Amino acid sequence: METLERILGEHPFLQGMDEVQLKLLVGCASNVRFEQGEYLFREGEEADYFYIIRHGKVSLETFAPGKETIIIQTLGEGEILGWSWLVPPHKWSYDGKAVELTRAVSLDGKCLRGKCEEDHDLGYEILKRFAVIISQRLAATRMQLMDIYGERD
Repeated sequence: METLERILGEHPFLQGMDEVQLKLLVGCASNVRFEQGEYLFREGEEADYFYIIRHGKVSLETFAPGKETIIIQTLGEGEILGWSWLVPPHKWSYDGKAVELTRAVSLDGKCLRGKCEEDHDLGYEILKRFAVIISQRLAATRMQLMDIYGERD
């Protein structure tokens, strides 16, 4: 039987994390499921979770006046979804929509922020790992903007 501790411990994003720190994360984790077309979160809403996608796909979308919905990036199995829980004011920057049936591990950001305040080593470890995710999202957004607003022949 797969436990959340095993699932999280074997995930590349968390590999090498101290066992005690991993147990703290497990205390904030739960399994979740989203149907195709269901929103995991909406831009501007309170960002209190992040997700490790186990199965399925989620599109990160935004709206631009006069344009159709812009898909910034589509994330799939094994990927990390959501970093807004980490950065004040803890509001989602995009919409997250299940492209197909999606199963994930949800980690409660409020729970985790509290644990990071109590254990700064844990906070630093998580921040190092999320810095990579944030950088990837910004690069994906930049590429989308170049495509949308770039010169046309």
